[in-house]
Amino acid sequence: MNKQNFTTSLKCFVCQKEYPPEHIYVCPTCGLQGILDVQYDYDRIKATLTSDIIASRQFNQWRFREFLPVSFTAPLPNLHVGWTPVYNVERLAQAVGVRQLYLKDDGRNPTNSFKDRASAVGVMKAVEFGFDTVAAASTGNAASSLAGLAASMGLRSYIFVPQRAPQPKVTQLLIFGATVLRVKGSYENAFDMCWEACENFGWYNRSSGTNPYLVEGKKTGGHEIAEQFTGAGALNGGKLPDWLVVSIGDGCTIGGIGKGLQEMKLAGLIPESPRLLGVQAEGAKPILEAYYSGNDLVPSETNTIADSIAVGTPRNWRRAIQQVKLSNGEMVAVSDDEILDAMRKTARLGGVFGEPAGVTGVAGIKKAVEKGIIKSNETVLTVITGNGLKDIQTAMTAAGKEIEIEPDLRSLENVISKQLQTDV
Repeated sequence: MNKQNFTTSLKCFVCQKEYPPEHIYVCPTCGLQGILDVQYDYDRIKATLTSDIIASRQFNQWRFREFLPVSFTAPLPNLHVGWTPVYNVERLAQAVGVRQLYLKDDGRNPTNSFKDRASAVGVMKAVEFGFDTVAAASTGNAASSLAGLAASMGLRSYIFVPQRAPQPKVTQLLIFGATVLRVKGSYENAFDMCWEACENFGWYNRSSGTNPYLVEGKKTGGHEIAEQFTGAGALNGGKLPDWLVVSIGDGCTIGGIGKGLQEMKLAGLIPESPRLLGVQAEGAKPILEAYYSGNDLVPSETNTIADSIAVGTPRNWRRAIQQVKLSNGEMVAVSDDEILDAMRKTARLGGVFGEPAGVTGVAGIKKAVEKGIIKSNETVLTVITGNGLKDIQTAMTAAGKEIEIEPDLRSLENVISKQLQTDV
């Protein structure tokens, strides 16, 4: 057992072998298929972590530090990550067909995405293992979060992005001082390049599909949701929602949030966890197909506007399916048109501007209600995983055009009159 924290081992999802919690990416026996899962001494955590201790801590992602694979004495990144707000959006709930809908806006993190949770743990592990350079392959959000967190810790970063990565995300990488390498090809090509480069140059690989410690940061979303709904000032009358809805690309986010909720249950901090609904884009749904077929995942080509979840060869598909099944959950897929509609509705009826992957969960709720998976009298929470300014081109498609007018009131009156006629 690691005496600096509560980790005990790293366990392979495929062969179930366990390894010491050290610098290792995947199972030496199973290779890239052998994704590792961090194991903890939950009995010891349960005996140690009390309500009084939790109440004494700051509201950030380190609030439940016993569940994280980092030393209690290590300096934390100086950026505030986590404890993002949850909004009750009644008009949006009505539009998608549920009794009550909550949005957890993780676009409020330092680099405007959920991925900051993972990168905060990643840079701490890089420092712990003695690295001064970190690297990642990403469609955008994981990369920008790594660049920002690395800058805050004084680490050099190299980022491999696929050809289709949106320019706003690339610009964010550059402003943080990352060396950005746009790989001619898909995310899979960028992933392979990053893997080879890290092995060749001795960099720390942040790519969350194969780094066992990154998904541990994503768990903190589950920890927070549990406390925000059952702790002091609890939402929804102190009851967790019936459903928690998460978009899926690589599988790490839903797998991490699910694990965080299960840990809170194991520690006796919540009685039950919500059912998970995983949502993929129609143009990138290999995990959904594996879920319904019961077979191993078959890699596929991707074609969707939701670049953050456009992953044809997801590494953490087993973790995603495990958590969906453990929660007695379900999976659905939505079209790009449904995602664009969700961008508009989430902003106009909920006041939250999410990027395509960030609002895919909202589209998934509507689809699940139509399919009879989610009932109209149920309560739902979805995580908005990234801010809409991450992909301004798609946002412009969803938003429509501005109206050009002459500088006089008559011109404005004509516009207002047409709008009133349209509303009727």
